[in-house]
Amino acid sequence: MGLPALEFSDCYLDSPQFRDKIKSHEAELEKTNKFIKALIKDGKALIQALKNLSVAKRKFAESLNEFKFQCIGDAETDDEICIAKSLQEFAGVLKNLEDERGRLIENAGDVLISPLERFRKEQIGASKEAKKKYDKETEKYCSVLEKHLNLSSKKKDSHLQEADSQVDVVRQRFYEVSLEYVLKVHEVQERKMFEFVEPLLAFLQGLFTFYHHGYELAKDFGHFKTQLQISIQNTRDRFEGTRPEVESLMKKMKENPQEHQSISPYSMEGYLFVQKKSPFGSSWVKHYCTYQKESRQVTMVPFDQKTGGKIGDEEIFILKSCIRRKTDSIEKRFCFDIEGADRATIITMQALSEEDRRLWMEAMDGREPVYNLNKDNPISEGAAQLDKVGFDLMKKCIHAIEERGINEQGLYRIVGVNSRVQKLLGLLMGTADVDLESSTEWEIKTITSTLKHYLRVLPAPLMTFQLQHSFIKAAKMDNPESRLSEIHKYVHRLPEKNKTMLEITIKHLANVSSNHKQNLMTMANLGVVFGPTLFRPQEETVAAIMDIKFQNIVVEILIENYEKIFQMIPDTATVQPNPLLNSAQKKGTETKTALCSQRPLMVFQTISNENEKQNSIAISSNVSVFVPTVNAISTSKTNRQSVHSLGSGDAEACTMKLDRPNSLLNPKRKPSLTSPSSPLSPTSPMVSAPSSPVPVSSSDSSPLSTQNRKARALYACKAEHDSELSFSAGTIFDNVYSSREPGWLEGTLDGKTGLIPANYIEFL
Repeated sequence: MGLPALEFSDCYLDSPQFRDKIKSHEAELEKTNKFIKALIKDGKALIQALKNLSVAKRKFAESLNEFKFQCIGDAETDDEICIAKSLQEFAGVLKNLEDERGRLIENAGDVLISPLERFRKEQIGASKEAKKKYDKETEKYCSVLEKHLNLSSKKKDSHLQEADSQVDVVRQRFYEVSLEYVLKVHEVQERKMFEFVEPLLAFLQGLFTFYHHGYELAKDFGHFKTQLQISIQNTRDRFEGTRPEVESLMKKMKENPQEHQSISPYSMEGYLFVQKKSPFGSSWVKHYCTYQKESRQVTMVPFDQKTGGKIGDEEIFILKSCIRRKTDSIEKRFCFDIEGADRATIITMQALSEEDRRLWMEAMDGREPVYNLNKDNPISEGAAQLDKVGFDLMKKCIHAIEERGINEQGLYRIVGVNSRVQKLLGLLMGTADVDLESSTEWEIKTITSTLKHYLRVLPAPLMTFQLQHSFIKAAKMDNPESRLSEIHKYVHRLPEKNKTMLEITIKHLANVSSNHKQNLMTMANLGVVFGPTLFRPQEETVAAIMDIKFQNIVVEILIENYEKIFQMIPDTATVQPNPLLNSAQKKGTETKTALCSQRPLMVFQTISNENEKQNSIAISSNVSVFVPTVNAISTSKTNRQSVHSLGSGDAEACTMKLDRPNSLLNPKRKPSLTSPSSPLSPTSPMVSAPSSPVPVSSSDSSPLSTQNRKARALYACKAEHDSELSFSAGTIFDNVYSSREPGWLEGTLDGKTGLIPANYIEFL
């Protein structure tokens, strides 16, 4: 099991379990901080002491081999597994290199030491400062609360109201600091997955270059290195994609925490002060209490929020009765008595406020009026349903798309104008007869957006809420055949209407992906678009955001295996639809799916925004090029269609992808290849595996280094566009730097600046 996800909603409960989760994250960060310090020290020794090079390298390798990554969540993607085991791979490489001594490593300080030091000071250091602030606010809040609760009920109302207002201000400040601290801890835990490993990868690449005998070893290491580069970039992309959602959720929690409370297994839980009587008087001890209405079981754990530790043993008993204490019967406010079935004495408890006491009384069937915490939002009139109107709408939209615009680039990624989409949806769901096939009034992007919007406004997601966990669990399985088998089984457990609508949708998406060479919409790209459309979590939490990556995987498997899933009965014998799902169809259920069954579990995360403008979408089917010595990863996204899924005519072209420039794979750019392809040298760029496209805007920053570097042409190239450079093999470029064109770099030759195919050159 990895580190538990820190939910923002837990900040308001501040339960012992929440504190334990924070402690586990803090321990992991401290462990990482200590490890980075040791790693930096070992790296400096490696650079400065040639005589001790062998000893320093072995110690460095041992340190890498001993450290183990802890990821958030109960399952890891292949990218996370790849990154987690990368340190052990690095250690093995270093031990092999010990037998092949060479020249002293140059520039290792800039490549390795500085990024790690920067991460430790800027990220881990910032989290420590946030912890100090959090601990300070915790102590302040608890002190003010205890002082406030000790006020006599006999004091004037004005004095009590003023005290209540003061406590509310301190409490709100405590909640805000708690939310900010959780966000910072979560951010640092995510950042370390790429900001920590990436410098090590760059350092290893430097070793391959400067060691005389490193070439053969570099070839053996090349496959894993390429996979790790992709994993790091995918992890970075997922972090950048989910970070705005996490921050948005935090802001929502700040603005209205009641609407975003997490679903709890208890009817009521929270802190209560319990009166402890003794011969010398009585005292009030803070307890974290939980109550389950079905079993009437009460649990009390004495807990000190200031120290974050238990101060006594847990007590469990069955509730017999709950009675509110009158104000004039006790000096404390907000009190009530409870009686246990197996206890001889009555327990007097003090709630944190009048509202808190009311909630406890309600949960325990006291005299307070019923207060419902979980109001379901009613479905508005005219909401979309899985009825004849809905099926007709889908069939009409799909027929128009396949007839008019199945080859349009960016199909389903380019969104229509919202007002037009709403108008078309209203017409299709009404009685009006709308001509989508021949009329030019409705653009293809408006029709595709209408189809997606209809699926999103269903009372429950098409894949249902109830099967959500099952699909997610299937998507997380390591064996590709098992993933497909489980998803196949759960699809046939969907309600009949949901299954029929899903079959119509997936059949259409399979047709779209079969034309990916024209529309650039591969199965991976369609998974990114339709994952959030076919799935919807019941509540917005950090854990739900982190599971988005598995939704896209499920859609990919459905598209790739459409015929088997929908036209064949699962191997586990005939599967009858779940009657509970059919009866609860309008309430919904959760579902999730996995990536293509014949490929590794690689996740390519891109967040789709329906409010994006058309020109902000950039989709590329090129093969992107990565230059390892630049200490960065290319942002260009590529098609993930595997060779075995292509026709015989495409197989030959696919085998050329590693040696030919990716511009030859893009119909918009075709520089002439005047020299035959040859195996790349050890310093040649490595071809990164494909990923899904991302929006590109003028404010985007490329992960590639913007530092100008010298480079040599490996092949000759004849420009076919004014923006490109013509050059011969062996040409030296003084200034080469990153470009926003996927698979291309920019360089200067004879005073002219233009584009250069990235895999035509090697850096000097």
